Amino acid sequence: MGIAEDEIKKLENGNCAENSVFFQAMEEVIYSIAPLLESDDKYKRHAVLERLVVPDRIIKFKVTWMDDKQQIQVNTGFRVQFNNALGPYKGGLRFHPSVNEGILKFLGFEQILKNALTGLPIGGAKGGSDFDPKGKSDFEVMKFCSSFMTELHKYIGARIDIPAGDIGVGAREIGYLFGEYKKITSTYEGVLTGKPFMFGGSLMRPEATGYGAVYFTETMLELEGKEPLAGKICTVSGAGNVALHAIEKLQHLGAIPVSCTDSKGTIYDARGVDLALLKDLKLEKRASLEEYIKGHPEAKYIPVEEYPEGAHAVWDIPCYAAFPCATQNELTDIDAQNLIVNGVVSVTEGANMPSTPKAIDDFLSHKICFGPAKAANAGGVAVSEFEMAQNASMSKWSFEKVDEKLKETMQQIAKWVALTAKDYGVEGNYVDGANIAGFKKVADAMIAEGI
Repeated sequence: MGIAEDEIKKLENGNCAENSVFFQAMEEVIYSIAPLLESDDKYKRHAVLERLVVPDRIIKFKVTWMDDKQQIQVNTGFRVQFNNALGPYKGGLRFHPSVNEGILKFLGFEQILKNALTGLPIGGAKGGSDFDPKGKSDFEVMKFCSSFMTELHKYIGARIDIPAGDIGVGAREIGYLFGEYKKITSTYEGVLTGKPFMFGGSLMRPEATGYGAVYFTETMLELEGKEPLAGKICTVSGAGNVALHAIEKLQHLGAIPVSCTDSKGTIYDARGVDLALLKDLKLEKRASLEEYIKGHPEAKYIPVEEYPEGAHAVWDIPCYAAFPCATQNELTDIDAQNLIVNGVVSVTEGANMPSTPKAIDDFLSHKICFGPAKAANAGGVAVSEFEMAQNASMSKWSFEKVDEKLKETMQQIAKWVALTAKDYGVEGNYVDGANIAGFKKVADAMIAEGI
C-alpha cells in the first residue's frame, strides 16, 4: 500500500468521512500530493497531513430572529476556522438550506489551498447558516443578519478572521452584517469583504471569480499550446455572479458563450446568450430562465426533467471550452463523456468542486485541459484580499487597477501550477499541480511554526 492509501485509510478510521463532499475533497488532495510525500519525509515526520485535515476550531451557534409576521424563527450558524498558517482566516459565508457542518468543512479545506495559491497572506475558513434569503423581505434579512453577527462577532477581526460573501450572501447581506458589527464593536475596520463600495468595498468584487476563471483558462490554453478562446463556442452552467461574469468576460474576449442554467433548466442560444437580459432576469427580477425565451423565441429552454438522472443538457452542447459555475458535483461522468465526444478542449471549474471524481479522471485521461476550482476560481478571494489592502491603507483602487492585478494573479497561479506539475512528474495535470503547490506552501509554514 502506498503513502496515499495509508493516509486515506487513517482518515477513514478517524471518522473524517462523516460527510461525503468533505472526504471527496480530502481524497483528491491526498492522492495528488503522494509524489511530494514520497520525495520528502519531513511532511510525514511532522504529521502535517493529519494536522491539516482537522480544523483549528468549529464554531456552531443558534440564530434567533423575528419574521415579518412577528413569528420567532431559529436557524443554525457556523464558522469553520480551518488553518491560519499563512495569515488570518479568510473565506465566505453561505446562507442556504443545504448548509451543514460537513459542507462547510469541505469548503474550508478547499479554501486553505486556494488561498495559498493566490500567493497572498491569508489562511482558510468558511461559514454560514441554513437560513434561506430567497423569498425573504429586506427587513427579515436584516433581522437575521443582525442576530447572526451578534454571535459571529466574537470570533472575527481584521487580523483574526475576515469573512466574505458566498451563495446567498451578497452586498445586501454583507452590508447588514457590517452595520451590526460596527454597532456592536464601535470599530470601523475591514472585518468583512464584499462590502458595498460606499463603505469600504472594492470595485470588481462581483466580477472577480467569473473574470478570474476566464483569465486562468486563457493562460492554461496558452501554456498547453491550444488555440485561444476568441471565436470559440463556450458553455457555462449557473446563473449567479460567477456564471454571469464568466459569460461577460468571455464576450469581452470574443468568445461565444451559448448557455446558462438554473435549478429548473438550461438556456441554449446558439448565437450567443443575451447577457443584458440574463442579468435583468437573475439579478433584478430573480426570475426563472424560462422567461428568457419570451425575449428570444429562437433560443431553446431545456427543463431539467428532459434529461435522465446523472446527465445535464448544458454539457451535451458541442463546445470548445466548458465552465461549470453552479454547484458541487454538477458535472458527472456521463456529462464528461458527452463533452469529450463533442470535442471539448478545456474545462474550467468556476464553482467549488463542480466535477465528480470520475468526471475529472475522464478529462485527465483524455488530455483535456482541466482547471480545478482551487486554482481557477481563486479570483474571488484574490480581490477580497485586495479589498483588505485598500481598507488597511484607507484608499480606493480604480476598476482598471483591480482588474490588472486580478489578471496578473490568475496568470501567476496558472503558471505556478503548471510548473509544479512538471517538477513532480505530472506535466499537464493541473489538479495535482494545484494540490501539491498549495499543500507545500501551507505545510512548510506549519512546520516552521512548530506545534
